[in-house]
Formats: sequence, C-alpha cells, structure tokens
Amino acid sequence: MYRLPFPRMPSGKRARQQRQQAASTAVRTPPPVRSKGVGGVRARQASPRALAIAGGVVLIAAIAIVLGVVLGGGGGGSGGTVKKSDLQDLPSTGSQSWAGALPGASEANGLFKGIPQSGLVVGDPKAPIEMDMFIDVQCPICQSYEVTDLPTVVNKYIRTGKVQLHLKPWAFIGPQSFTGRLGVIAAANQNKAYEYAKVLYDNQGQEESGWLGGREMAVIAASVNGLDLNQWRDDVNSSASQSTAAAVDKFAKQMKVQGTPSVFVGCTGGKLRDVTAPRSAPTLQETEQAINAAACS
Repeated sequence: MYRLPFPRMPSGKRARQQRQQAASTAVRTPPPVRSKGVGGVRARQASPRALAIAGGVVLIAAIAIVLGVVLGGGGGGSGGTVKKSDLQDLPSTGSQSWAGALPGASEANGLFKGIPQSGLVVGDPKAPIEMDMFIDVQCPICQSYEVTDLPTVVNKYIRTGKVQLHLKPWAFIGPQSFTGRLGVIAAANQNKAYEYAKVLYDNQGQEESGWLGGREMAVIAASVNGLDLNQWRDDVNSSASQSTAAAVDKFAKQMKVQGTPSVFVGCTGGKLRDVTAPRSAPTLQETEQAINAAACS
C-alpha cells in the first residue's frame, strides 16, 4: 500500500535538529523500493525524501489543476488538462475496435458489460453490500489489485447482485495523480469510469515518469466503448470534476485513509470497515472474507 506522507509536526527545537540531520543524510538516502510479500506486491513506504516534499507536491498539483481549468476556459477552449490537440486523429467515440485501441481494451469493456453503472458506482443499486475502493491512478499496487483481484470480485459478487462497488479516485503520489484522476471522473459522467480505470491500469507507466499526460488520457478514453471523447474532454477540464475530486478527498479524510489501494466493506449505507490490516495492501482473500462476513439483507 502506498502510504499517506503526512508526518507528525515536530517541536521548534526538534524541527531544527531534523533539518540538520536531513541535510547531512539527503545525498545518502536510497530511493524507495516496493517490498515483496505474498504474490510479490505488499505494503510500500514512501522514502524520507518523498515524505519531505509530499506537501509541496500536493500544493503545486492543486495550483496546476486550477490554472488548467481557468486557462482552458472550463473545458471549451484549446487548453486545460486535456487539450484539443490531444484528441487529434482519435475517434469521436471510443471503441475497443479502433486501430489504436490500447492493450486490454477488449477485456476491460467486456468485464463490466451489462452491469449497471451510475457515476462512480457499479453494480445493482439494491445490492445489500457496499465496497468502497480508494485508488491512485499512478499507484502500481492499485494496478496489481485492479488487474489481478478485482475481476474475480466483479464476476463473483458484483455481477450477481450481491455487491455494489464505489470507486474513489484519490490522489497523493504526484501531480499526474491529481490530473489523471480527472479522466476517471469524466468517464464516470458517461457511466464508463470502470472501463476507463481498467484500461488505464492495464497500460500503467512508471510512477512520476510523466506518462499520464493529456494525450495518454485521451487514448485511454478512445479505447472505451461508447465514450464521447469531446464530452469527456470538456468534463475533464470542468470545475464539476474538481468538485467531485474534492468530495473524494473529504471522504478519504473522514475514513482516515492512509494509502492506496484501500478497500472498505459493509452493509450498503451503513458503517464500512477496512478489509486489511494496517500498513498492508488488500488481497483477494481478505476482500472475499469481508464480503462473506457482512451480514446484510
């Protein structure tokens, strides 16, 4: 699990000591590594350097997003997170059959075909069990869960009407986490968020490598069956998507989310509980155990 990089605030004297220590060790600090557990993907800690700069990244990303919306004229102009030029040579309506469709598009579209979607929720609205899943679009452990474990949950519990899944596109890894999640939110306006997220994770690049720019976001959208790309672009660049993102952030704080992926399960509309132990990533086994233990009707 990617952890939320918010350390406890030190005292003034302690803060000076920490700054002096950080300055003497900054060059020697190794890059962060992903620990290997069962299945090769378990909890991951941010490096000390990442902890130090995380707050600045959040602020810069927020400013960049706001400027993108303002300069893009709310989605109608040529600027914004996704520009008009990013749609060049793409189909007006997304399709897995398009010649440039990304790998995994057919599987992503097929996985959710025929299951009701409403915004960021997939599954029968009368399903007795609710599952909330917090993700960061750049998180490689989210990618593993989405690609390896989630299809089983979809076919076994969501398609059968037992579970409704609420997607929470959170962001904290870096600037493209903030802009990238807007593509998921915009696709949700056309009830295509889950197909979009699945194609994204099937083609996820290295975190903080700059891979998730406007063009890549648009190519992902073009790989989702029935997605109106012009409407999707307008929604990516809209203030409404910013409001949805802010609501996710508020809910993450309320749920005390500490990293991604985080999965919560409970009775629909009731109290939800984290399916996994602190500081670890959820597994399929833990998810199924939580679903099967939920006494909901």
